[in-house]
Amino acid sequence: MFVRSISVLCMAVILSGCATIISGTTDKATINSAPIGATFIMKDQNGKPVNNGTTPMTVLLERGEFIFDGQTYTIDFSAPGYLSQTYILDSTLNPWYLGNILFGGALGMLIIDPATGAMWDFPSDVNVTLTKAE
Repeated sequence: MFVRSISVLCMAVILSGCATIISGTTDKATINSAPIGATFIMKDQNGKPVNNGTTPMTVLLERGEFIFDGQTYTIDFSAPGYLSQTYILDSTLNPWYLGNILFGGALGMLIIDPATGAMWDFPSDVNVTLTKAE
């Protein structure tokens, strides 16, 4: 029974993606601005609005767009008395993705993590300082 349990556990590790297990398929980021209370609209790389609100606000982000393609978001900020500003939030390689070298194997590295988007990561905070209008 013990050997069988260990075998099942080993197979689960081998047949999974390291970043998918550790990080998941979505990420969170807190959108901050100076001044506080700026409004923002966030669009995905296809131009589709996915979030909007007032800073500070924590949003949920899809990590990937398509297999081996991380997501990029455009965030447009505005506040009365300030110039509008655009911020590009681009995904970077998730360090846990490299764990597939030891734990997830080729299946995790080439299929699971790329397909779920878990191979990508975002910073936990976005900080934008708006310029006063003159």
